[in-house]
Amino acid sequence: MKTNTGPQKIKELLERGVEEVILADRLENQLKSGKQLRIKFGIDPTGPAVHLGNAIPLWKLKQFQELGHQVVLLIGDFTARIGDTSDKQAIRQPLEEEEIQKNLKTYKEQMAKILDLEKTEFVYNSEWLKKMSFEDVLKLSSQFTVAQMIERENFSGRYKSGKPIGLQEFLYPLMQGYDSVAIKADVEIGGTDQTFNMLAGRVIQRAYGDEPQNVLTLSLIEGTDGRKMSKSYNNIIGIADSPKEMYGKIMSMRDELMVKYFNLCTQLPVEKIKAIENALATGKENPRNIKAELAKEITRIYHGEKAATSAEQEFNQIFRDKELPSNIPEFQISAGECNILDLLVKIKLAPSKAEAKRLIIQGGIKLNGQVEKNWQKTVEIEKIGNVIIQAGKRKVAKAVFKK
Repeated sequence: MKTNTGPQKIKELLERGVEEVILADRLENQLKSGKQLRIKFGIDPTGPAVHLGNAIPLWKLKQFQELGHQVVLLIGDFTARIGDTSDKQAIRQPLEEEEIQKNLKTYKEQMAKILDLEKTEFVYNSEWLKKMSFEDVLKLSSQFTVAQMIERENFSGRYKSGKPIGLQEFLYPLMQGYDSVAIKADVEIGGTDQTFNMLAGRVIQRAYGDEPQNVLTLSLIEGTDGRKMSKSYNNIIGIADSPKEMYGKIMSMRDELMVKYFNLCTQLPVEKIKAIENALATGKENPRNIKAELAKEITRIYHGEKAATSAEQEFNQIFRDKELPSNIPEFQISAGECNILDLLVKIKLAPSKAEAKRLIIQGGIKLNGQVEKNWQKTVEIEKIGNVIIQAGKRKVAKAVFKK
């Protein structure tokens, strides 16, 4: 297949959102040569949602795809059983097969928002890792020393603080590395937290007589709480979130993250982003207006112009104009007393009674516009009529008495 060797396209591919390219000169020459490369990206189905952090490498894959290279999307249905601890300070809980399969159900549908699936090769590492013998594992493990593993930053910190490190955690980078052998990867991309694992792939490819892959590390993005965006931290903005939820989450993040989000989470030209950065730095533009532009652009990418405009109008109606949303979900509640914690769970404003209690104590719950701080309160809807309940800044529901 003929590839696009345009120098400007290659330059943007190798620079935008990229922290480091290992063997940069070699990769650039390969891209200019016209040879079709096999580009590997692995993702473990540790949760059902693909989020904006996952989307950063997916957009980079899209760039490779547009240049005519073969994208190989590796689903870690086997490695998910161990869990990658690259950025974790404790052993991860292994996932059961049933949970892995459940998480996988919507992955392709979500990835189709970015990638051309007809041009994407999907592989599952259980296909080869399940078949490995103990002798194969010994061959892999002989390529590394305990000292090399323990020097890894998160392992080193846990070892010094006396936190346990499972032997299976040392196997994770070996398995990820062997994945590169199995799919004959020319390039592997991933976040900076994956550098050790991707370099392990080069070592293992060499051990199996293959040409070591190039490695392209990408910037990480912070989530809604300021930490690295991660399903484990429950701070993600999912690309399948509703337009309203996506827009609202972006509007609630810290101002200093806006330029980074423009660079990593949108496809706007670099020149326009630099102009936005300058406007923020010089005070020429209100940060709220810039954030609204960002929220609308990201929502538009995943849901279309109409949905993004609607989400923007709804947000302004609630927060700028101090009005309730036009379409409030209604829940029928039976007669009798209802504890407020149970009520919040029933109308889906809180996932659990513990979370409902936390919201009430923090002053995040309003009943008919009044803050409610009594988590032991009982609500008799048939006596007070319909109740408009707000949880935090974005969630609203109506409890209706069922006669």
